[in-house]
This record gives sequence, C-alpha cells and structure tokens, in this order.
Amino acid sequence: MKTTSSWARKLLVISCLSAAPIMVSLCPATSVATTITVVPESPLKSLDPIITPAYFIRNFGYMIYDTLLALDADGKIQPQMLDHWKVSDDGRTYTMTLRKGLLWTDDTPVTSDDCIASIKRWAILDKTGQIMDSLMESMTKLDGQSWQMRFKVPTDIALRGLSKPSGVPAFMMPERVAKTPADKQITETIGSGPFKFVKEEFCPGIQAVFAKNKKYVPRPEKPSGLAGGKVVYVDEVKWIGMPDSMTAINALVNKEVDLIERTDYDFLPMLEQNKDIKVITAHQLDQQPIARFNFLQPPFDNNKVRQAAMMAVNQKDVLQAMVGNPKYYETCYTVYGCGNQYASTAGSGEFGRGNIAKAKEILASSGYDGTPIVLLHPTDVGAFSKSAPVIAQELRQAGFKVDMQSMDWQSVNNRRTSKASPADGGWNMFTTGIGVVDARSPLSAFTIPANGSKSWFGWPDIPEIEQLRNKFARSSDPAEQKALADEIQEKVLSNGVILPLGQISLPLAVSAKLQGVLETYALVFWNIKKSD
Repeated sequence: MKTTSSWARKLLVISCLSAAPIMVSLCPATSVATTITVVPESPLKSLDPIITPAYFIRNFGYMIYDTLLALDADGKIQPQMLDHWKVSDDGRTYTMTLRKGLLWTDDTPVTSDDCIASIKRWAILDKTGQIMDSLMESMTKLDGQSWQMRFKVPTDIALRGLSKPSGVPAFMMPERVAKTPADKQITETIGSGPFKFVKEEFCPGIQAVFAKNKKYVPRPEKPSGLAGGKVVYVDEVKWIGMPDSMTAINALVNKEVDLIERTDYDFLPMLEQNKDIKVITAHQLDQQPIARFNFLQPPFDNNKVRQAAMMAVNQKDVLQAMVGNPKYYETCYTVYGCGNQYASTAGSGEFGRGNIAKAKEILASSGYDGTPIVLLHPTDVGAFSKSAPVIAQELRQAGFKVDMQSMDWQSVNNRRTSKASPADGGWNMFTTGIGVVDARSPLSAFTIPANGSKSWFGWPDIPEIEQLRNKFARSSDPAEQKALADEIQEKVLSNGVILPLGQISLPLAVSAKLQGVLETYALVFWNIKKSD
C-alpha cells in the first residue's frame, strides 16, 4: 500500500487548516491499491466546468461528467452518452436517443429531462452554444430517453456543438443541477462519468481526489480521441497542488507523483534522459498563447491603441522567453492555430512582429493620454508567467505606461471577469493560451466571438464578426466556409479582438509506470494502467 510522502503530508495539513470554513478542516491522506498522483496545470478551486473555459476545470469535467457526443482521434463525431441520433430529410430536426443503463453517481437514471436542461445551460455560456441557440426553433422531450431539436434552417450545428471537445464541452448534469442560473456556480458534483468526485477529501487549491465510478458502463468501442470506451483501470486519481516547478520535478523523479501536466521547459532535457520518465508531446495539446484587451476600459476602448499594442509585441521574443527551445514552439500568426483546417495569414500584416517604430506612429495618432495599462501577470503557470514581462517591456518601448500586476493564475481567472475600471479592481490586458483544438474554427474558438456582454472576457462588440460567424454556422460548403473563416480572421485582427503570440507544445512528464496515456484533446485518466 502507498503512503503519502512527508512533503505532501505537511503541505496538505498546513494548507487545509487555512481552507474555507465550508470545507473539511483537514485533507485526509488515504491510501488505496492503485493511485495515480498528478500535478495539474493549476490547483483546482472551482467545480463548475460550464461557467469557465479554463482547461484545468475542463479536465475536471471529463473526470466526473460525460458528453452526448465526442470527437474521435480522426476528428469524426461519434455517439458517447447517446445510443444514436437521426436527422430529418430537411436537415432541420435532430432526434437524440440515450443509451440504456446510464446512471448518475447518486444512483438515479440519466433522462432526457437532464440532458435538455444541461444543453440549455451550456448554450447560454458557450460560444458555439450561443449560435446553436439562436438557430434553434424548439427542443422537445419525446420520452425518458429521447428528445428532438428543431432548427430554423438546415444545419449540423447541434452535432458540432455537442461534440466540441474543449473550451466549454457540453457536459451533462442532473436536471436540478443544470437548472442553476448561468451566472451562479453549481453546488453539487453529481456526474455520470468514469470517476466520482470525493468531496470529503477536497481542499481547494491543494487536493482533489477522484475515485473510480464502479457503476459507470463504458461504451464497447476502443478509446479513440475522446470517444469510445472510457475504461478505468485504477482505483483513484489524486490531483495535488505544488508550490513550484522544482518541487514537482523532484516529486516525479523520486516517484512520489506520477504525472506533471505542465512541465517547466528548463527541466525537459533532464527528464528526457531519465529512463523512469516519459516526456509526451501531443499536437492535440498544443496551445496558442494570446493577449487579450479590455474593450470596455480606456485606453483599449480605442482600436488604434489596440493596433499599436499589437504592432509593438514580438511573437519571437515572447516565445523565446516562454519556452526557449525552438523544438517546442513556432511563430504562428493565424487565430485558428497552425496545422488546423482554417489556418491562414489573412489580415495578419505586421501584428505580432515587433515593429516598434510603426507602433509609436500609430499610438501617437490615437490620442493616447498616457493612461497606465494594467497588465495581469500570472506567476504560477510555468511558461505563461514569463510572457507578461516581455510584453510589458515592448509596450513601454512603444510609448505605453504599463502597470504589471503579479498574482497567481486563479486570481487572474477571477480578476479577468471584472468589468470595473482598473483602479477599482479591473484590468486592461492579460495573456493566456487557447488550445489548438479550440482555435480550430470560428465556432469552436471561444476567443473569437465579438457579441459584447456575451463574448469572452474583454467583451468586444463587433457585429460584422457575429454576422460572419452565423453565415459560417449555416454553411455546409467547404469552400465557402474557408472564405468566411479568412474574412472573420481579418476582422478579428484588424479590430484587436485577440493578438496571437505563436504556438507552443505542452509536454507531459509521465512516470514510466503509467501505460496508455491518451494523446488527445484533453488530459484524461481512463485507459491508463499503472504497474508496480
């Protein structure tokens, strides 16, 4: 039987004693027959995978929830919770039927009422879901296992939306949970997925524990992408927060943890030479670093000021600071991620190429009055902690005043939701990353929508972009879709909706004791076996 190491016991005791009163006063350090211990990208605090597109919360969602549809390794849409679906001859009506035997972890059956409520809540918050909802005429229950979705026009948006693997996947929840208002976080963690959340052992930001859901019935197919059989071979998966990268690396080398989700690039050469450790680099997990502006607050409510900032920042400088080794990065000026279907340089011009002289010229003509730029700087997310200082320096060279404010990633996540002025706890600019799986199209990329208060943090309001995205959603012609994608990219870049900062690999550092780690669109823990 395993025991929790001394560093882990001390960390859990100290941290859990200071946890919120509603949580347990001490995180139990239990032992089970087979445990995978993981250092996630960021410690888990929030438990609502619909309310935010943060990837560590998406990964939490895949532990305990399931989706109606899923993408396989070839990007094809497959049934997951569904047994099958049917499409009417006119392409407007979709009939969905659940597979039999699906249970929530409170032992109640999964029903069509649950799914209808879950789809409705997801559609309020997800960018693809918002377009799907705007095209939908009705959603009607047929019986306990089936329902129909009727659309105003012929479209396959239901399949594209309900199968999206990342950003905000359409996780199904019990009806009573799914009826939680979209602006409030859920308070229950009842899913129908391959794991159960062990709430008694949860310490926010420190530890999250997932036990095998013994009543989960996997699909019969082999796992492929996020589709197929989600077979769990271990008893427990434990996520542990670490204070810094070196602590995590030492724990992996000493065989106290089994997997590090986001490894500091400086340590990769050492790990690659260790026979007891595997470094896994999967294109599906690549990310596109981006900068995001706040359209509601000066000075980035002025498009010329946004253009000046985009002109000043140099992708190569940012990537070199973030990663260092060109083996793990490439310059990439498309908003759709390099290697994806719609990738192009349409409208990219000189943005992201560090033209300081041009940036100064544009800034001088913008009317910028020296208002300080509050740039949020996450300090605890590996490579991303290194991008903000480079951006701050290049903005200063172009004539901006910059107030870089440092905080942990969870605080950035919370701060970026604020629409207040920077002086009152708001912000002007932050950096983050979008997975290439999300960036792949105008519908899946949650950073592209520009529908004001319904858009992602920064709240751009560019009606032309939304009109084009709606045309894209209605189109079934690949040539037309490609032309529309190029036009959308031009609008996104010329209006400063996002600034692409290249593309980086996110290697997983994995103990050689683990076999079957799936190289897919999210970090998942089914199909993994652990040897002694």
